[in-house]
Amino acid sequence: MNEQLQVQPKKRWKVRYSVLLVLWVCWLFSFLDRMVITIALPFIGEDLNLNATAQGLLLSMFFAGYALFQIPGGMLSDKFGFRRVMSIAITWWSIFTSLTGLIFSFPLMLLLRFVFGLGEACLPGASYKGIATYFPSKQRGTATGIQSTVNTLGPALAAIAAAAIIGFFGWRAVFVIMGIPGIFVGIYIWVKFKDNPKDHPKITKEELAELDEDVDEKSPEKKKSDISFKELLKRPILWQMSLVWFFFDITFWGFTSWLPSYLINEKGLSLMDTGIFSALPYLVGTVAIVLGGYLSDRVKTNRKWIFIPNALIGGLALYLMFQASSLTMVIVYQCLAAFFMFLAQGGFWGLVVDTLPAKIMASGSATVNCFGSIAGFVSPFLMGYMIETSGSFNSSFIMMIVALVIAAAIALSISGKPKEEPVNLEIKLDA
Repeated sequence: MNEQLQVQPKKRWKVRYSVLLVLWVCWLFSFLDRMVITIALPFIGEDLNLNATAQGLLLSMFFAGYALFQIPGGMLSDKFGFRRVMSIAITWWSIFTSLTGLIFSFPLMLLLRFVFGLGEACLPGASYKGIATYFPSKQRGTATGIQSTVNTLGPALAAIAAAAIIGFFGWRAVFVIMGIPGIFVGIYIWVKFKDNPKDHPKITKEELAELDEDVDEKSPEKKKSDISFKELLKRPILWQMSLVWFFFDITFWGFTSWLPSYLINEKGLSLMDTGIFSALPYLVGTVAIVLGGYLSDRVKTNRKWIFIPNALIGGLALYLMFQASSLTMVIVYQCLAAFFMFLAQGGFWGLVVDTLPAKIMASGSATVNCFGSIAGFVSPFLMGYMIETSGSFNSSFIMMIVALVIAAAIALSISGKPKEEPVNLEIKLDA
């Protein structure tokens, strides 16, 4: 009986779960705010008289700002703490989301999307810093996978919400409405969050002990924590992970940005049908990305093997998707592509968060994510150009498939042997 009573406290809600929940909400609004434009794009193009190339440039301008400030934003989080940076960031981009609906000039909208991207650029590094600060190493892959479900739910909810709001009120209203909640979230983070777990009034001694044990059990972690960002830049694994993420995001942002237009223009779907069918792959991916993070924590060999085969299978599903003649099979294959790509993504970020030292987690993860942001700039614009010049989506689909193959090949080159890195970052691909 006494033993049963002693077990009960372990089931209590922990502070780190609350931190993860708020991080998840921040990512949710970041994706809602950035992705509604993919549903609104055909209407913006018609309203402002934009061709496919100009529409692709409009999508890409967000990523220009997002990529430019990604690493500086991570460095700010490492220096001043993730709480302040995240609070200011979400308030910033929420304001510019609402302003997007009030713009009538294409050049001004390009500028606004760029500045909007600057604000969101601070989020990735700050959020991974938060996970590394509050979660022990053995749970970081799962925590990152849960946080990353927003990569799937965000586009899904954005597709449905944007389609409904646009249908009733027009495309401008969707931006004005979407920007409002984030301001309140930013205020909450400023008031409630703490950069140091020891300063949090509700954290327990048991939680702090878990974090301390995490360092004590892995003595190299103490050496890792002394590595500066400048030293990290000399580590090959940082650039390998960055390149993997660049090529993976060529596919991810191409798929995410142009899927609604593909369904409307190539398959003749209505606005509401497009919203529903655009959401399906991401709802499927929600399960996959958590599973990828969970498996990454459970694998006792190299974490990269969660990424490689699933990225390749995702590429195969994309090929079958654009070859399919019936709408039913297009929907089936787009869901399969999403499942395996997001499974790969969950595994990949488990690798990143477990590999980088907590002290410079924001700067390191921001560097990796910066390459994805560059891909986010390149991919929508390049796809728009390819679609306009070829008159079809075929060549752009081939580009996305090739990018996944390259990402898998680079991941294969990542070595799991820490002895090759003296003192070290431990190139820790093991769970």
